[in-house]
Amino acid sequence: MQNWNQITIVGLGLMGGSLGMAIKRNKLAKKVVGLSRNSKTIAAAKRKRAIDEGTTNVKKAVEDADIVILATPVDLIVPMAKHLAKQMRPGSILTDVGSTKGDIVRTLDRVMPAYIKYVGSHPIAGSDQRGIAAAQKDLFEDTSCILTPTRKTSKSAINQVKRLWRGVGQTVTTMTPLAHDRLLAGTSHLPHLVAACLTDAVSQQGLEKTPKSFLEMTRIAQSDPDLWDDIFISNREELLGVMDRFEKTWMAFKTDLEKGRRSTLRKRLEKTQAERQELT
Repeated sequence: MQNWNQITIVGLGLMGGSLGMAIKRNKLAKKVVGLSRNSKTIAAAKRKRAIDEGTTNVKKAVEDADIVILATPVDLIVPMAKHLAKQMRPGSILTDVGSTKGDIVRTLDRVMPAYIKYVGSHPIAGSDQRGIAAAQKDLFEDTSCILTPTRKTSKSAINQVKRLWRGVGQTVTTMTPLAHDRLLAGTSHLPHLVAACLTDAVSQQGLEKTPKSFLEMTRIAQSDPDLWDDIFISNREELLGVMDRFEKTWMAFKTDLEKGRRSTLRKRLEKTQAERQELT
């Protein structure tokens, strides 16, 4: 059963393309429309069956949409949302896939016109690849999505956005924008920085053959710098806080090594082993 007449996806890269494919696969909308600045990207999205129609015209893309999804880099979400809102019909819903939420939700709560229902969301799915060519119809299956509503957020809009993400295979939870950014700073953003630093440190050794475990551990260092520098800057306050905690732990391990404290080092390893085993 189709839930919506039209869903419009703004940005047809990995996330936008995969989302379009998932929406069509699960028959969630009668029509999926894609908005992109690049006509070649639109053509590629049609070939991948990620969209039914595509356009470079904002008004044409969003004027009949029930839901508009911003699948752009985080630094473009706010300016694009302001632009789109002028063309969206009253009562329609705007959401996004941004990996940071604090600044985005705070700003859009303030500037969105009353006739547009905005719901912040972050589907936690992805790849170290980019572009419509990397889009996958099952990218969102058995993954999670975090919604970040505020007191101003429409309850009916929240329910519709929940239904959308559940419809493409995700488990949906809600939390405040601040709680989201703190969580992702430690579980996503810091690991990307650690992978980048580790890759740089080890590559300077000029290894001829790299162990598979190292490649797996540093895979995310291949992710698009154009996306990740925006994420780091957008969430820099929370990221700097978790970097401080990481540095404190790192230095404790380093001191134990320098002083040859085997028993203390072992206790730290036992502690982190137990902590990791408790994670789900």
